[in-house]
Amino acid sequence: MAKNRKPSSSVVLNPVREVTPAIFENAAPAKPFSIYDFKLQAIIIGLLAFVFYINSALNEVAHDDGIVIVKNEYVQEGISGIPKILTRDAYDSYYRQLNTVNQLSGGRYRPLSIVTFAIEQQFLGPISRDNMDSVLKENIAYGVRGDQEKKLNRDMHVRHVINVLWYVFSVVVLLYFLRYIVFKKDPIIAFIAALIFTIHPIHTEVVANVKSRDEIMSLLFMCLTFIFHFKYIEQKKPGMLAAALGCFFLAFLSKEYAITMIFLMPLSLYLFNGFTVRKSIQSFLPYIAVIVVYLALRFNVVAPMSENSDSEVLNNPYVFASPSEKLATEISTSLNYLKLLIFPHPLSADYSYNSIPYVDFTNLMVWLSLLVHGGLVAVMFMGLKKRSFISFAIAIYLLHLALVCNIFFDIGATMGERLIYHSSLGFAMAVAWFIYKIFEKYVPGPMSYKVMAVFMVALILPAGYATIKRNADWKNDGTLFEADLKVVPNSVLVCANVAAAYISRADFQKNDKDKNDYLNRAVALLDHALQIHPDMVASYINRGIAYYKLGDMDKAKANLDSAKRRYPNYPTLPGIYKLVGDDYVKKGWNEYGKKGMYPEAIAVFRKGIQIDSTNADLWYNLGGALYSNRQLPEAIEAWKVALKLKPDYIKAQQGIQAATMGMQAMSNGNVQKK
Repeated sequence: MAKNRKPSSSVVLNPVREVTPAIFENAAPAKPFSIYDFKLQAIIIGLLAFVFYINSALNEVAHDDGIVIVKNEYVQEGISGIPKILTRDAYDSYYRQLNTVNQLSGGRYRPLSIVTFAIEQQFLGPISRDNMDSVLKENIAYGVRGDQEKKLNRDMHVRHVINVLWYVFSVVVLLYFLRYIVFKKDPIIAFIAALIFTIHPIHTEVVANVKSRDEIMSLLFMCLTFIFHFKYIEQKKPGMLAAALGCFFLAFLSKEYAITMIFLMPLSLYLFNGFTVRKSIQSFLPYIAVIVVYLALRFNVVAPMSENSDSEVLNNPYVFASPSEKLATEISTSLNYLKLLIFPHPLSADYSYNSIPYVDFTNLMVWLSLLVHGGLVAVMFMGLKKRSFISFAIAIYLLHLALVCNIFFDIGATMGERLIYHSSLGFAMAVAWFIYKIFEKYVPGPMSYKVMAVFMVALILPAGYATIKRNADWKNDGTLFEADLKVVPNSVLVCANVAAAYISRADFQKNDKDKNDYLNRAVALLDHALQIHPDMVASYINRGIAYYKLGDMDKAKANLDSAKRRYPNYPTLPGIYKLVGDDYVKKGWNEYGKKGMYPEAIAVFRKGIQIDSTNADLWYNLGGALYSNRQLPEAIEAWKVALKLKPDYIKAQQGIQAATMGMQAMSNGNVQKK
């Protein structure tokens, strides 16, 4: 690319590319295993990626790992589930289990990473088809315990290691992409850019959350597409073009971000190969066929969005905002990404409602965001005239941001750290160039290399600390959302997930005081969540379970009824109702029935039946209490219902016989008296 300064006499100015600055001019050609050599740079980058993230191998299931991997029966089927993965929405299995359909705008067709999960499951040992349904239902409703829990955690440890290896491979490919295409004559800038990208703590969600492998694979195959296409231009070998087209298709199957290459590929050819605008566009034409094939697949697979899903604030975070508030909040939120890229603290896995309050156009951040992003657009277009790499860096940042900022496409979420993964490449490129220029200007001479090395170490150490520490937060849902509660205390999703973790944790407490303490803390969090979002079904269900475990059956029933009114077909409700109903069986018998307090027992059993009218044991015990209270006709009716629900209920049959004989005896006695 053209430069404003005069070139050193020892190098030749390239009208398209940046030349090696004077402070490093004596480094070319690079000696083997010098800092300018690709092999040494790749080793450093790969080792940093591995060291920064290998502690995530200790992690288990967190966030969306559950619905994409653990509860996805297509993944659990192993290799035999791949055809279903390739022909269905990414969340199809989850939607079916919830008795619903697509809940997210545009759907989610990104099967490639899910295919890798299925292949892994084949070797890890998929759940047998004979018991798959029962196991999946158990996972969905109550989690897993015992040997199956241990196996699940072992499986996830393996998946986390594989995720780290994917990341290591991807950043090495990224380094090659930067050296080969963007900074061909500036290997140090390429190295610094790759290093900044690799060590940035904002990428913890992408690597430590196995589900987010789609982000890694998407950027990886986009880089490979660039590499093979430039090699095709250089070598004119059809095989290189075929490889580029294949990688482009795999990038699409990883995630939709590949669509940005409609602009980025011609732009790269214009900036780095000196092509005219027309020639750059013509060079991209073969890729149109891949886009058509992908879109045809996508439209054939993704189902229309559910009729009422857009009214649920967890699927549409701006449902309660006015149109002007929605736009203003989207604009101001876009600036949050840049803030986190500059200073990645604090981090959160969730930014859903109401973690980011709505704002209007009187908010200063809205106008600052417009100023910053407008300035970036202006710099990008000015750089085109000089064929400056900065135009490419800004284009990478802005194009990928445009896909996730909600202004142009509703994505069903306010923001997410994983969503800035691709854009962060443009950020890393620009920062690397800026750092290099600062050292070129202010630290000339032979000391430049040493001072820059010290500076980079000063970046690596705190980034490593932040990344390794954040990886530990991703151990499981409990540790993750408990950490994030300090960052986004008003997120209904975080409050609900921490409460769910407390409810599960209560089961492992050795004394009632500690158990009740966790349950009461869960109730308090769910109260807060429901104040913010009064229609959150999961919060009512979890609060009902908490009250059930606290022994307050009336409040348990009230919460379950609230959930049922809002979502009558919620799949776990029948099982939870039965748990509460069974508790009424125990309470009615132990507290009243055994003591001969039959009217009180009858009242308890009737209350239980109001909760779970399909509980045969409740009807049977109601019949027994009525019989003991000399209400024989009512007892017979209760036992008949028990038999209808459970035809082989022998005790109910015996009760009917006894009550019938009792009524006959009473009738004969009355006749004799007359």
